[in-house]
Amino acid sequence: MDSTPEVEFYDGVLCAGFVNAHSHLELAYLKGAIAEGEGFAAFAESIGRVRGLYTEAQRLDAIAEADRAMWAEGVDAVGDIVNGATSFATKAASKIIYRNFVEVFGLRECNLDRQRALLDYPDTSLTPHSIYSVADAPFREVCGEGKAPLSIHFEESPDEAKLYEGGGALHEWYKRVGFECDFLHYGTPARRIVECVPKGRSLLLVHNCAISSLDIETIMEHFVADVYWVLCPRSNDYISRIKPRSVELLRSSGYNINICIGTDSLASNHSLSMVEELKMFGDIPLEELLRWATINGARALGIDDRYGSIEVGKHSGIVNIKGVDFSTFALRPDAYAQRVL
Repeated sequence: MDSTPEVEFYDGVLCAGFVNAHSHLELAYLKGAIAEGEGFAAFAESIGRVRGLYTEAQRLDAIAEADRAMWAEGVDAVGDIVNGATSFATKAASKIIYRNFVEVFGLRECNLDRQRALLDYPDTSLTPHSIYSVADAPFREVCGEGKAPLSIHFEESPDEAKLYEGGGALHEWYKRVGFECDFLHYGTPARRIVECVPKGRSLLLVHNCAISSLDIETIMEHFVADVYWVLCPRSNDYISRIKPRSVELLRSSGYNINICIGTDSLASNHSLSMVEELKMFGDIPLEELLRWATINGARALGIDDRYGSIEVGKHSGIVNIKGVDFSTFALRPDAYAQRVL
């Protein structure tokens, strides 16, 4: 009897299951509902207009379908942003591990009771939404309590920095609707981060489209805990036609930079495919990109003892990436991922 173990061969590249470091599963029902390329302020206003047009059943069906699609394409874990309880039933039944960040936002509201009620769900903690959408007191309160990582939208648009200078589309929007910002004295988005977030607290900074070398230096010189720079390039292209040029600033900064990959939401993306995100970085070696999409994301979510790499004792899935040009070891335009295990 032949005792040789059965060997399966795959045409492609095998890697550990992906870790999507930033998504909004609960917004899956908004796929195709918001126009592309109109800029960040217009996108934010559009979400407010259209989100009430869908039934609870439509929302739940879209959430479940997005969860199934991510699993089939090899996603093991997600750093997911939540504003309500809609997605938790799907998550409880999912094969995907979700690390939930409850967003705190509001330039007028300071009562966090609604957000704190969501902390009864597992693997859930509070985080400020961004450096432009939260009043000073609740921003400081959330940043200063607990030890869980924070996940903060950061420099998604040049208008965030312009707001601190008294100009730009965000400034004009806020002026039009009567919002007042009590945090502009920090001077820049990066200064607000380092003056409000304890240096020993782990942090995910998400988007980073408009960061400068000074922003990177300001943040990296402050924190002793790990900082993870999460890039969501297709979302940025969808909203503002911004390309991921900031990645070269991060890679050449001289600091030990941890880059991760997120998909953001289906409100600002055509799919939640990690491979499609990686295709946006065509000049970067595939081996490096796969670290961003696997072990770096697992470390950011605090699950690298179980996920993010194929090792004895871990629970990572195995993904086959088809459509790799082996002469350059790069993703072809037709590349896609399938879960093997």
